[in-house]
Amino acid sequence: MTIRLPIDDAVPELLDRLRAQGRAVLQAPPGAGKTTRVPLAMLEAGLCDGRIVMLEPRRLAARAAAERMAETLGERAGQTVGYRVRGEAKVSKDTRIEVVTEGILTRMLQSNPDLPGIGAVIFDEFHERSLNADLGLALCLEVTDALRDDLILLAMSATLDADPVGALMVAPLVTSDGRSFPVETRWLDRPLGPQARRLDALIDLVVQAERETRKSGGGILVFLPGEGEIRRAESLLNRRLPDSCVVRPLFGAMPFAAQRAAIAPVEQGRKVVLATSIAETSLTIPDIKVVVDMGQARRARFDPGSGMSRLVTERVTRAEATQRAGRAGRVAEGVCYRLWSKGEDGALAAYPPAEIEAADLTGLALELSLWGADAADLAFLTLPPEGAMAEARALLTMLGALDTNGRITDHGRALAALPVHPRLGHMLVRAGPNAAPLAALMAERDPLRGAPVDITLRQEALRDPRAFQRNRVWQVNMGAVDRINAETRRLRKQVKGDSADLSSAAMAALAYPDRIGQRRKGDAPRYVLSGGKGVVLDSADSLANAPFLVAIDTDGNPREAKVRMATQISERDIRDLFADQIGWVETCAWSKRERRVVSRRQERFGAITLDDRIWKDVPDDAVARAMLDGIRDLGLRLEGAAARLAARVELVRADGVDLPDFSVAGLMADMEDWLLPMLSGVKSAEDWKKFDLLPALRARLDWAQTQELDRRAPGSFETPLGRKVPIDYSAAVPEISVRLQEVFGVTRHPAIGGQPLKITLLSPAQRPIQITRDLPGFWAGSYADVRKDMRAQYPKHPWPEDPTQADPTLRAKRRRD
Repeated sequence: MTIRLPIDDAVPELLDRLRAQGRAVLQAPPGAGKTTRVPLAMLEAGLCDGRIVMLEPRRLAARAAAERMAETLGERAGQTVGYRVRGEAKVSKDTRIEVVTEGILTRMLQSNPDLPGIGAVIFDEFHERSLNADLGLALCLEVTDALRDDLILLAMSATLDADPVGALMVAPLVTSDGRSFPVETRWLDRPLGPQARRLDALIDLVVQAERETRKSGGGILVFLPGEGEIRRAESLLNRRLPDSCVVRPLFGAMPFAAQRAAIAPVEQGRKVVLATSIAETSLTIPDIKVVVDMGQARRARFDPGSGMSRLVTERVTRAEATQRAGRAGRVAEGVCYRLWSKGEDGALAAYPPAEIEAADLTGLALELSLWGADAADLAFLTLPPEGAMAEARALLTMLGALDTNGRITDHGRALAALPVHPRLGHMLVRAGPNAAPLAALMAERDPLRGAPVDITLRQEALRDPRAFQRNRVWQVNMGAVDRINAETRRLRKQVKGDSADLSSAAMAALAYPDRIGQRRKGDAPRYVLSGGKGVVLDSADSLANAPFLVAIDTDGNPREAKVRMATQISERDIRDLFADQIGWVETCAWSKRERRVVSRRQERFGAITLDDRIWKDVPDDAVARAMLDGIRDLGLRLEGAAARLAARVELVRADGVDLPDFSVAGLMADMEDWLLPMLSGVKSAEDWKKFDLLPALRARLDWAQTQELDRRAPGSFETPLGRKVPIDYSAAVPEISVRLQEVFGVTRHPAIGGQPLKITLLSPAQRPIQITRDLPGFWAGSYADVRKDMRAQYPKHPWPEDPTQADPTLRAKRRRD
């Protein structure tokens, strides 16, 4: 007898909507039965002639869904219902429902955009917003608009706010309320401290949960972020839980038989399933009444350390936490234990971000180029960030997948056909099947954590991990080794052609042409990469003295990343691999370190220099332009006559006269116009120190401007002796300094533009003795006291009683015979 599920009530309305409009969005909570019931209902209703293809985000979910539907029909997977996932397929000519992982749909669309033989496409678990699901839906929407108006499209979601999806698809929304039992949520009394060992705290919480719920029974589902945490938790719990508890790990990279064992009920005792987020929505695990949630999830994020997408650990969102808690209420009332406090719960984000917002977009950019469209031309629920897309296209151009006009090349088509990152695909196409082990290793997490960076150690561990483990202190991750070896076998089958005679380092350089590093001068093992960034090695590392290396993985620090995995490469390999990208560059630039213009001819590959020579016969204008950068570094100094001229100009400009900007900022901004032509022979900080700015500043004024400046703010004051004394305009009041004897006989105070000059009167020794803005007043007043003092100090100089009647002089008294 078929058990009735909550989704069954919504199926009739869904079928009616699909018949009428060919599109729909189904919103149903986890456990409602949508994954296994809806495709069969569509098949039974005869909605379409072709196959029904359903996308699942994970291989385990795809296989489990296909087998459950086949079991419902009393068949085996591969008959009416089949599946295709990476490395495995069970389909036949009789298959009408095909469950596939998301990347497979993309390949189907790129091969045959009109999807011959397919009548409907279902996007299951669309709320997870994977990059491939977003792309697949966008492509399918364009196909239905341009080629296949009969193609049925259905998006199914557990928690997503479905209205935007419905608006994007122009499709009706069908909702199933689902069915669940109450779940009691228990939080920690207070938050874990930042230094707390979260896994140890989780183990304590699982042991507590098992003890407190022992009477009510039922399975326990524990959510952890990944395989590493699951394996460590399994080991710890096997020692602390009662013998009646059977601990079962569950994560995507496990063998399918082990995954089945985790899902299947145990014959006796109590089952404790340690699972990743794979158990949130995609799978149904019978008899779960208790959930223990660590509060973390792994998401695909662009990893600047590896240059590809990697899984990173983040806090769960409220939507994910709600889904996880709901797993405890499928068969009876349940309990959910959370490894965070109730106060922390309010700070959780509402929904997980779409993968398209944070993941590496190189693969997406390649698929769009192969499709022949820009992202803006397609119906994406979230448009990819333009900056990330620009970086992705730049990398594809470097790999030869796109031409200089951004169009896909034949090489790019070959990369798109391979189920690996374009970096690794480029390496496989160029190097052949022998590159498969290295590609599999670089795509997987490091199997040799804590070891020196040299990738050859990892390759040695892969060849014979047990022998390697016996002779080395570093722990080998056997699960990672098994996955790498399985992926190697798969890639060998898919890569065509003969293998090139290339070293591992040369292969790695093909995948990472922007990560070829050259050791900088100095004792510390710092490297500049061909892509322009910098990296550093531990000084004790075996590769610390390598002249060149390929930085395969780093910690992603944007300032100076630390290398986590690398291989040494020879200059000859670099020249052989990238001969067409190596060229001579003539540089004439200011060196801050040497404080002079340095002119070199350099043979470069990207930002690294393979040969470096002095550039002779450098054009004068190139030196002058480089010196401008030096002046920007050293600063523009205004001293003496140059400072006085600038002050005069700024004073007149302040009155509204149209003159060039002679402020330091204004002069710096326009240096190319007035200073560049005057820099002949200036090449260093020392040359600049000796440089006279006055002629260059004067040349900035034309004849009319000079005349107007001299009229409004003359540069000097002419004394009664005909000597010109510079006027200083740098202070609030224009001022001069002049010998007191030189202004004898002056009875009217000098003025500029009606404003009296400030005069500093000097002794015969050029020392200030009086400052005045009223010379006649000085003569009539304090001069007498000054005369008395000065006659004693300077008896050889004239000090008349009435200076207004005396002749100006700079001479001493005549000697008497």
